[in-house]
Amino acid sequence: MGILMTAGFLENFSELLKFPNIGFLDVIEITIIAFVLYRVMLWIQTTKAWNLLRGFMVLLLLYTLANLFQLKTIVWIINRTLNVGILALVILFQPELRKALEQLGNRNILSSMVNLPDNGNKMRRFDETTVNEIVRGCVEMGKAKTGALIVIERNNSLQEYERTGIGIDGIVTSQLLLNIFEHNTPLHDGAVIVRGNRVVSATCYLPLSDNMAISKELGTRHRAGLGISEVTDSLTVIVSEETGHISIASEGALTRKLSGDQLKNELRKRIEPREERGRIKLLKGRQRHERKTDE
Repeated sequence: MGILMTAGFLENFSELLKFPNIGFLDVIEITIIAFVLYRVMLWIQTTKAWNLLRGFMVLLLLYTLANLFQLKTIVWIINRTLNVGILALVILFQPELRKALEQLGNRNILSSMVNLPDNGNKMRRFDETTVNEIVRGCVEMGKAKTGALIVIERNNSLQEYERTGIGIDGIVTSQLLLNIFEHNTPLHDGAVIVRGNRVVSATCYLPLSDNMAISKELGTRHRAGLGISEVTDSLTVIVSEETGHISIASEGALTRKLSGDQLKNELRKRIEPREERGRIKLLKGRQRHERKTDE
């Protein structure tokens, strides 16, 4: 009898030790899930959701201990609380969830899979003259320590934020930017939105970033520049009123203390339309091919 029990135990134990059959698709699925969880955790750490998540973990630990020590009243209360927990989480995390979905939509995943209409033609008129005017204006405002917030529209529409300001519709010039952001003028407070080679709106309100990693020495202007770059693919040029330093916010990252030449290079590199870059590369390739043929 004992031998049969031992044999049965060993058989059950060997069954537990058997590894499941893992195929190629299983590996891909595990990799995708691990990557998504990793990115979600990184995102949560930079938002207010991190503190809420830690509170939820404390509640989960309390529930486990209550089950372990059979504290029935506490278990009953937590069970009833969890019945509405999903709805409560959606309400609590609503701003963070909205921001995450906006960031996901800005990755242009759908446009790469489906031939969706492209708004890239908006930037075709953002030429060298516009770049030079923005750089000249920012350098002059930096010297005078005049604060400025210039949002350059790319593929994502900024009409939602444009409507919060006052319509301008003027060609981008350094003089126009200096007049808008001059101290004690009606339009100096808020952001300017640039579409193509035109200033379309001024005194616009922007969403503030809630990134906890932002330096405490940065004020509302920098936080607004980062905030709009987190929810759209726009490029924001910021001039500090306290130091006169020029910064660029793009894709939730801030590049600080740029000189005029550095700002010009960044604008050229980041604003140049993708189609135009492709054409330039194609033309260069053709030119090299033609030179080789001539030789």
